[in-house]
Amino acid sequence: MQRIRNKSKPALATLNLPGLYLITPDGWSCGRLQARLKPMLRSGIAMLQYRDKRATAGQRLATAQMLASLCRAYQTPLIINDDVTLARQVQAAGVHLGRDDNDPRLAREQLGADAIIGSSCYNDLALAARMRSAGADYLAFGSVFASATKPTAQRCGLEILQQARSLGLPLVAIGGIRLDNAAQTLHAGADMLAVISDVFDAADPGRRVQGYQRLFAQPSA
Repeated sequence: MQRIRNKSKPALATLNLPGLYLITPDGWSCGRLQARLKPMLRSGIAMLQYRDKRATAGQRLATAQMLASLCRAYQTPLIINDDVTLARQVQAAGVHLGRDDNDPRLAREQLGADAIIGSSCYNDLALAARMRSAGADYLAFGSVFASATKPTAQRCGLEILQQARSLGLPLVAIGGIRLDNAAQTLHAGADMLAVISDVFDAADPGRRVQGYQRLFAQPSA
């Protein structure tokens, strides 16, 4: 079930897609995050994004350094949300940019040709086309479903994902994704499913990741 299309990027070309793209919850301590992540990383994920809007700059640096070391040990790309400087400091695999963040071209200049640059496109195909032209490596769309993490987020129907496949880049679906709605999201065209609470809040996070892995291994419809 391999749909990745951007073979010119060495880091992306090594990803086994479709796959799980975990995003860290806000407000977790470094130690708690490390302990919770280990079984998830052992079970296998496509990428990990560090995102924490509550932490101080010092806390973010310490946590990002820990995550960079942990991800290297499990050969998992670490993506930093919004902060190109932090991504460069910890030698992360790349950065994820929102609507109001740096242009992908500027991030590429700072992080290098092999960095993975992702862009949030919400429900906007025109924005996605511009981000592709600016050098983004993957495009994220959402909120696909109602999300407890971002209850006021713009909604993005699955038909947008279907249309975005024509852009030829890996697609990430985000927002309210759970194991019970993941199959329809993959069928609509997502290459990666970005998940926070359905995995981090699970009683057994490693087993929950394995549940997604079994879903990804099923043949495409």
